[in-house]
Parts: sequence; structure tokens; C-alpha cells
Amino acid sequence: MSGPIPKPTIAAIHPYVAGKSKIAGIAQPIKLSSNENALGFSPAARAAFLASADTLHRYADSYAANLRDAIAAKHGLDPARIIFGEGSDEIFSLACQAYLNPGEAMLQPHYAFAAWAIAGRAAGAEVISAPERDYTADVDALLAALTPKTRVVFISNPASPTGTRIPFSEIKRLHAGLPENVLLVLDGAYAEYAEGEADYEPGLSLAADASNVLATRTFSKIHGLAALRIGWAYAAAPIADALNRIRLPFNVPTASQAAAIAALGDADFVETSRIHARTGREKLARHLTQLGLIAIPPASNFVTVRTPPGFAFDAPALERALAERGILVRGLSNYAMPDALRITIGTDGEMEALYRALSDILTR
Repeated sequence: MSGPIPKPTIAAIHPYVAGKSKIAGIAQPIKLSSNENALGFSPAARAAFLASADTLHRYADSYAANLRDAIAAKHGLDPARIIFGEGSDEIFSLACQAYLNPGEAMLQPHYAFAAWAIAGRAAGAEVISAPERDYTADVDALLAALTPKTRVVFISNPASPTGTRIPFSEIKRLHAGLPENVLLVLDGAYAEYAEGEADYEPGLSLAADASNVLATRTFSKIHGLAALRIGWAYAAAPIADALNRIRLPFNVPTASQAAAIAALGDADFVETSRIHARTGREKLARHLTQLGLIAIPPASNFVTVRTPPGFAFDAPALERALAERGILVRGLSNYAMPDALRITIGTDGEMEALYRALSDILTR
């Protein structure tokens, strides 16, 4: 039976695989598989969300003027150059739709967030992955992988799924090595977890000054608003104009806008979340190392850990053993890391349960 035929690059897309959230027979598993904020979300955000219930019959402000102004004031930005998306994922898709033609190329580090390649291939482009060095983006390798067909380069800092980061000087060196007609997309989903550390900047300053940089952020991680799907980006006015021409209207609902504004204003919650993640990732990395595993140096709210050759458990077996004890972590086989797991920093109680389970499994 014949029918419409999609573009050839659609068949090359590997559908996004989300972190597991259920275990058969266990009503409330400990979910350390999706890099969610262990502390939940700001009480102010919840109150603002609920207060918007009386406007369910009204379309949202498509321009998101109040949220736009709040973000601009918080970060010292021009509000007219902010782009909103249904999560950062929509912004990645918009960027690829706007700047990639069929037959052109998108470039990324080898261990890259899966949504980038989906967006690139959906636009009809070839996706090229440059080698990394010790699970960390390698600027020299990215620059060496450029071709005359390259039109978009993606990089995240800190990165997922590896959790590593590079100095901002390296981000600037990458940008300096790109032709002016190549768009550099800086994915800052985990930026808040690295802010304040030496040699780190999230990239908004580069997007403010450059004509070919798109810096993205999200409310899903440190603000704990993952269910509301609120992403935003900053770029030069021509880029913002191009993306806004194809952005669907009303893509950030009224209640989501209200919650995001309140979350921005709760600096104490953000700082508490940052400290919790930093303390937790350092403790978890030490614990994993003591058990004989290989923890990749973390810079976010999770730790990616590898099982060494000859270890008693390979990564899938360790993932299953933890699930049997009611704990969900993220296997990374679909990220070409079959020997690795990604473990989100949970609450103190959840982490103690994880430590007990790991010790039980690995010391038997």
C-alpha cells in the first residue's frame, strides 16, 4: 500500500527516549533518571500557577510580555531579542528549520543531546558528530569537522549526557573559528549549576554581541518547572526575527508564564537548589569511585558513571539491579555509551537509599 513518503532524513531519526518513570509492581519508585530538581519548585511558582486558573478560557499573551520583561531585567538583556519555546527543544527545532536546508550539515560533539540531531534531520540536514576528549567537548575536533556545508553548530555547557563542561574561553575560541554564516547554538539547560565557578559563563554575553550565536535556557531544570515546558533563548535581532516568524503562537501558556515569573524572583530557591546539586554530585562521585566505578567529573545536577572492563556488573545489569530495588537511573546505550549510567541528584533520603542499594548490589 503506497502513501506519502517523508524526507529521507526522517527515516534516519532515532526517536527521543525519555528517562524511565515506572517500575512494574512498585507504586512510587525513586526517580533519578530525568535530571529533575530534587527540591521540586518554588512555592511562589506554584501559587502563581494556581492563581491563573480563572483565565483558562483565554489565549495566552503570545508575546509573553511580562515574562519577557522579567527575564530581560534579571539578565540585563534586550527584551525584543528573546525567543520563547515549548521547552528548549522547540527552539532547537526552530533554529534548524530556519537555518538548515536539505543537504546542508549540522555539527555537534559526539556525546550530544538527542533532540539536536532530531531537529537537524527533520530539517533535512546531515548530522556530523565530532570526537570528544575524555567525554568532554573538544573545540579543535569541532573546528576540524567543519565543512563548506556546515550551517549550524550545537554545544551544551555543562553537557548532557556526560555532565562535563569546558571553560568559557573555549566556547569563545569555537565561535571565533566559525564562519559568519554558521549559527552557534549554546544549550544552557544546566547553566545555573555551573554559574559562579571559575572560568564559566553561560553564553548570554556572547549572544548579546555576536551576529551568529543563539544561547538557550530553560525553566525545566534548576527552577523545577519541567512539566510546564518553558524554554527561552537570546540572539541578535535578525535571528530572533527569523525564529519568531515560524514559532507557533501561544506556545507558552498563561499559567506557565506566571509560574516562570515567580520562579525568577525566588533567588533563595535557586541558590538552595544549586548548593544541593553541587554537594550531592561531589558526594555521589566519591561514593561511586569508592565502589570501583568510574565517575565522569560532574558539573551539573547529575553524575554520569561508567562500569570498567571486567567489572562484576555491566551498566544495563546495574540499571536492572537498581530497578529491582525501586530506583530508576538512566542507561545511556542510546547515546553510544553502553557502559554508562546517568544518575540524577535526588533528595537526601533518595540518595541514602541509592547508596544502600549500590553497596548491597556491589558488595555481594
